[in-house]
Amino acid sequence: MASKEGGEKTKNATGTGDNKEKRRKESILDLSKYLEKSIRVKFAGGREAAGILKGYDPLLNLVLDNTTEFLRDPDDPYKLLDDTRALGLVVCRGTSVVLICPMDGMEAIPNPFITQEG
Repeated sequence: MASKEGGEKTKNATGTGDNKEKRRKESILDLSKYLEKSIRVKFAGGREAAGILKGYDPLLNLVLDNTTEFLRDPDDPYKLLDDTRALGLVVCRGTSVVLICPMDGMEAIPNPFITQEG
């Protein structure tokens, strides 16, 4: 067996030979300012939900309480109806989250790219 004396490097679990610690992933977004506040979340595939942000992690997995899902038109999956469905406490998978916005700072604006006919 070889001795570890004499300046030899020891290999870590990955076998690279460096002694750097594994860096922790940091979240792209700082959602701490939205904790305990109402947010609206859009998901891949067109679903939308709103609720009170209770927690999150670096992968953008979200925990929402008092969650309401906004139902979609069966003929056009990207068109929302006025109907909603109460979901309660929900865990949202971060890989499907497309958009997060605060409820108090959101307002509908007309689409500037649609030409007005009339």
